[in-house]
Amino acid sequence: MDKTVEISRRGLLKAGALGGMLVVGFQWSGKARAAAMPASLAPNAFVRIASDNSVTIIAKHLEMGQGSYTGLATILAEELDADWRQVMVEAAPADAKRYNNLMWGPTQGTGGSSAMANSWKQLRQAGATARAMLVAAAAQQWQVPAAEIAVAQGKLSHASGKQASFGDLAALAATMEVPKEPKLKDPKDFKLIGKQKLPRKDSKDKITGRAQFTQDVNLPGMLTAVVAHPPRFGAKLKSFDATTAKQVKGVVEVVAIPSGVAVLAHGFWAAKKGRDALKLEWDETAAVPQGTPELVAQYRALLDQPGAVASKTGDVVGAFKGAAKVLKADYYFPYLAHAAMEPLNCVMRQDKDGVEVWNGEQMQTVDQAMIASVFGIKPEQVSINMLYAGGSFGRRANPASDYPMECAHIVKATAGRHPVKLVWTREDDMRGGYYRPLYLHRVEVALDAGGQLLGWRQRVVGQSIMTGTPFEAFGVKDGVDATSVEGASDLPYAVANLQVDLHSPRLGVPVLWWRSVGHTHTGYAVETMIDEAAKAAGRDPVAYRLALLDKHPRHAGVLKLVAEKAGWNQPLKAGKKGEKRGRGVAVVESFGTFVAEVAEVTVRPDGSYKVVRVVCAVDCGIAINPDVIRAQMEGGIGFGLSAAMHSAITLKAGAVEQSNFHDYPVLRIGEMPRIEVHILPSDAAPRGVGEPGVPPIAPAVANAIAAATGKRLYDLPFKLS
Repeated sequence: MDKTVEISRRGLLKAGALGGMLVVGFQWSGKARAAAMPASLAPNAFVRIASDNSVTIIAKHLEMGQGSYTGLATILAEELDADWRQVMVEAAPADAKRYNNLMWGPTQGTGGSSAMANSWKQLRQAGATARAMLVAAAAQQWQVPAAEIAVAQGKLSHASGKQASFGDLAALAATMEVPKEPKLKDPKDFKLIGKQKLPRKDSKDKITGRAQFTQDVNLPGMLTAVVAHPPRFGAKLKSFDATTAKQVKGVVEVVAIPSGVAVLAHGFWAAKKGRDALKLEWDETAAVPQGTPELVAQYRALLDQPGAVASKTGDVVGAFKGAAKVLKADYYFPYLAHAAMEPLNCVMRQDKDGVEVWNGEQMQTVDQAMIASVFGIKPEQVSINMLYAGGSFGRRANPASDYPMECAHIVKATAGRHPVKLVWTREDDMRGGYYRPLYLHRVEVALDAGGQLLGWRQRVVGQSIMTGTPFEAFGVKDGVDATSVEGASDLPYAVANLQVDLHSPRLGVPVLWWRSVGHTHTGYAVETMIDEAAKAAGRDPVAYRLALLDKHPRHAGVLKLVAEKAGWNQPLKAGKKGEKRGRGVAVVESFGTFVAEVAEVTVRPDGSYKVVRVVCAVDCGIAINPDVIRAQMEGGIGFGLSAAMHSAITLKAGAVEQSNFHDYPVLRIGEMPRIEVHILPSDAAPRGVGEPGVPPIAPAVANAIAAATGKRLYDLPFKLS
């Protein structure tokens, strides 16, 4: 049985009457308890229909700009046949028993582009169940067969002329028997899913300023806290003098916590001025001593040594001995910060019952447990209010729960006297660690006399993001962190002799997943090397790839579509005098979604360049919200271009050199290319789109630059001169 279906069936749908509402959810804990709850709570439900005809859909996943609220609402509203205008979205509380991410096990959280994929069947069943109960209520009230009742845009009707809204029937529907196997729609009958112009459910509140982000939270008696962190990872506080800090107007308390010294004040500016006035002494005995050059030298030495084998097929040694030609390249990928528009922040208060948290919550179950450990209470005594987040790209889903734990330690150190709003500045955020790891790759390819692939050998060196976390047990096997080699160890191109191995040095620099995780670097190494192989074979890059993708039709599907839409076989128009123009392609699967991109670049005589146009083709299964998919592909392309063209975190004697966008630049609006996104029709189950647009763009641009200039780029960010 499909795992998702099995889990959904175990969590049988139950219903209860809540003050004239129909509430449908999974793993309902009992009607008696539900009936005693205030109608506005219904915490373990996926849909709530009120007598005022409103339909509230409970979203278990964080809305951080990726469109999850809209997608989740679309799935359920489709089966319910709700009027999109009456649908509202409400954030779910932290409770893994009811809001479990079905792809992660008993854990609630958002990440890995899993929101739509794990919710697809679950929310369709929830919507279909509510619809069936409304129909049963109408059939009873009107004394007509249920099969004769039609439902459309939030209304039920019968050929006799009888009509009713969802709100009219909600109370009666809540008394109906819950169907065990509600009938789901045939996709050909979808009215919301796949439609182009469905307005996003978060747009209006964000435009009008009603959307609640963590920075918007103000509680009675609340103090704002900023923290002085050590200048090097691994350093500890030795001593501090807060005399001057306490003289700053508005400063209320100064406390030492495990991560540094916290200054609490009435408002951010007073807290920051107080922090600036602290006199601090750090113990750097265990601090990271190396700078980036030393780390790279250490990594390069590892490139010459065998690592833990991640994947091995055929006779790789024999393939290289018999090769007519061998291609070899070393690649460098720097540490990268997530640099979300909203820096890290968290609001927390303690009372006799436990702890309440407000933040852009991405990993509810982990954060509940970690915060509870600080206070010595049970995880269920930590209630979390999930607010909007101004971006994350993986940073808020930290197994170490670094900034929520920091807030918890501040509340504990002040004995819960005040609610606390922890605010990280941009500089705190940029220097706070948990970066995309620094990676080096060595790729060697053996070709026969006709340019066909005989063997592929790839060595990866970089820190593990799973080791030392709760995910290590299933994420690391035989010394191989699967996220370090994904996209390489499962190479889609047909090659009989393949070996991928890995070194995972243990360093003191904190690392974490970053938008599209391992594919950010494996996709680049693979797609630029396959382009080199095509060049060495004297073959067209698209044709060469297609010949190696016979067993991967979805890769081939997006590759063919992007080539067609980009006019791959048509010559590029000439640029201005002295300019060189080139076109490059890349195709990467990540998180079950297939994306191919063609980039067009212009290289100027002075060595500067511009990415002029990007054409993208995506196969993500059933396209729930095409507009959202396009937006995510566009955003992913811009995000990936930032890393390709500009961004890098570097260390000097263990200290991070970057602090803000002036020295950690990201893509500017004037650098954004024209983008066209084409969605491949599919009847496969939907998969995620938040991350898969990122990996193909850097190699597509690099391949375009190589086509224009003949220069291959092995280090990111790009340097042409």
